[in-house]
Amino acid sequence: MSRIEQRFAALKAENRPALVTFIMAGDPDLATGQAILNALPQAGADIIELGMPFSDPMADGLAIQLGGQRALAAGQTLIGVLGMVEDFRRKDENTPIVLMGYYNPIYSFGVEKFLVQAKEAGVDGLIVVDLPPEEDDELCLPALKAGINFIRLTTPTTDDKRLPAVLKNTSGFVYYVSMTGVTGAAIKSRGAVGEAVDRIKGHTDLPVAVGFGIKTAEDAAEIGRHADGIVVGSVLVEAVRTSLVDGKATDKTVDAVRNIVADLSSGVKRARS
Repeated sequence: MSRIEQRFAALKAENRPALVTFIMAGDPDLATGQAILNALPQAGADIIELGMPFSDPMADGLAIQLGGQRALAAGQTLIGVLGMVEDFRRKDENTPIVLMGYYNPIYSFGVEKFLVQAKEAGVDGLIVVDLPPEEDDELCLPALKAGINFIRLTTPTTDDKRLPAVLKNTSGFVYYVSMTGVTGAAIKSRGAVGEAVDRIKGHTDLPVAVGFGIKTAEDAAEIGRHADGIVVGSVLVEAVRTSLVDGKATDKTVDAVRNIVADLSSGVKRARS
């Protein structure tokens, strides 16, 4: 079993959903970004999504776009992202890490070289938002062959006819995007999210994690009643931004993220109590 499979199995035994936390690698600077990453498991993160900064993040809302810009300005690169994972693994062998981003940096780096180095660094999964199932030969199938889970996004517009194609080579978990549009908006109907999760589960045995629009412990508890995991990103990246002084990290930056993760963790823990 992969780390992702092991983590979901353990949480299922605890009868609670996973808290999946997204941060941008290298935001607001390389050292602080590493400190934030290293702090997430103790704060309550069960699975970590680590954003690969990219200059044209078409699916990201403003908070994550700005986080990516800060990381790029700090000198973050794809090899630097892998170095962050490698550093994290010296301290934590168990928490799954999923790299999330766009295909262009991976393609430019070289798919085969990237997958070898990602596996060696300790990466467990990939979410690449601009590669549809029709392009599975590009990265999805090579990733699976390399022992790295490939996690697909589904949305409210992914109907029952389209779902089998989306799920065909998905592994690790399914990421349900709770709304159309970009990251950072608010969930309009929690009930509709539950119905969508149930519909996806009719097509797959994989865990279903819900993201986009989850900001508070109350959100986490409510969505966690339906989903196997809840994904939080924009509120954490925005916490980084609001902690900065003159664009620089302060002694409050790591704690700003850690405190929100701890609060969200309390939400998922009471989701089914």
